[in-house]
Amino acid sequence: MIVSMIQIIFEIPDVDSIKAKRQIVRSVREKLQRRFHLSAAEVDLQDSLSFAQIGGALVSNSKTFGETVLQKAFEMIERDVPVRIQDVSIHSEEF
Repeated sequence: MIVSMIQIIFEIPDVDSIKAKRQIVRSVREKLQRRFHLSAAEVDLQDSLSFAQIGGALVSNSKTFGETVLQKAFEMIERDVPVRIQDVSIHSEEF
């Protein structure tokens, strides 16, 4: 069993309330879950107004498949979500 994981830290420009930030984070999380069938959650920086950290995971039988799906998910965020990516890491572990 291979677990592929992604962690993304991004800046949300022009946000003036925690409610607006949560709406954007929820939208990103739901897109990851719906389009890529990832388990996803906001994992840190909940108290920050302009930064968010989302983690996602995918279980498969192939490291290549898992990391390819996560790379496509990252590209979707870069392309479709109005945020500035600060950091991203993708890796897999075998269990």
